[in-house]
Amino acid sequence: MNPEKWGAVDNYIAGLLLPSDPVLEAALRRSEEAGLPAIAVSPSQGKMLHLLARMQRARRILEIGTLGGYSAIWLARALPSGGRLVTLELEPRHAEVARENLDRAGLGGMVDLRVGPALAGLARLAGEKAGLFDLVFIDADKANIPAYFSQSLKLCQPGAIIIVDNVVRQGALINPADPNPSVQGVRRFHEMLATEPGVSATTIQTVGSKGWDGFTLALVIGET
Repeated sequence: MNPEKWGAVDNYIAGLLLPSDPVLEAALRRSEEAGLPAIAVSPSQGKMLHLLARMQRARRILEIGTLGGYSAIWLARALPSGGRLVTLELEPRHAEVARENLDRAGLGGMVDLRVGPALAGLARLAGEKAGLFDLVFIDADKANIPAYFSQSLKLCQPGAIIIVDNVVRQGALINPADPNPSVQGVRRFHEMLATEPGVSATTIQTVGSKGWDGFTLALVIGET
């Protein structure tokens, strides 16, 4: 294992495929200045989210876990005219920074940023009946991933995709005795996927500047 080399490869890829972007770089700087945890997706991961949303031709996107708005900028930039991103954030301070970053990016009008517990936010979305989502990105506390996924699934139309981040946990995923609630959350999530007939899914391990982890990609294939 060579984390230093993983980061160097990420930097090489970003240097070739991700030109300097002042708006995204400013979002990261502002988040750091505000004392937010440095847990945003990497530039390459952000670009992947952007590409998936474009390939999906997504018009309605749901994000669970806004942080400073870095991934929200990537996702909102993929929306067509009239598209909408709903993003849920627990911490008011994080949401404040995210709003600043989204407004600076010129995307504030496309993004509905809601503050409060995600499960309550998901329940409100279900009650609003404002339309189903084409893409969901789950990047919040891992202990509650099974509940976030289950609720999100009800808000998706067939053909939607759901991406769940940080599900390998440096390999701790395979340890049933690990007492960490985040590890137990991602284990329950995978066990749920194994018996969920409404989705077809896979999990990919990743290494890079964010360390050793991975993400799950799930395709909604029908009624659950």
